[in-house]
Amino acid sequence: MTRVKKGASAHKHRKHLLKNAKGFKYGRKSKYKLAKDALRHAWTYAYRDRKVKKRDFRQLWQLQINEAARKLGINYSRFINGLKKKNIEIDRKILSQLIEKYPAIFEKIVEEVKSK
Repeated sequence: MTRVKKGASAHKHRKHLLKNAKGFKYGRKSKYKLAKDALRHAWTYAYRDRKVKKRDFRQLWQLQINEAARKLGINYSRFINGLKKKNIEIDRKILSQLIEKYPAIFEKIVEEVKSK
């Protein structure tokens, strides 16, 4: 059997990995061993934080809705419960955008929820 040296393919693999480490600090951008470890962590955090991002934004929208609703005399939990009872299906993201861009419409929604 003939001997196969992996010089070309190994170089290609290392080059590709170092390309992904562009912008890292110190030796992690140029040294293969350090870059490999740094990228392993970076990709782990990137995967995890794509999930966390959704969580964080929902939390932010809830805070914004709570603040705006309290100014109009109703707390967050009663407001959301009122929306469900009145069958008003607007998600938190849209409510947050309404607060920011069209506060008058949000006020009308709150008044609708407050009315029995």
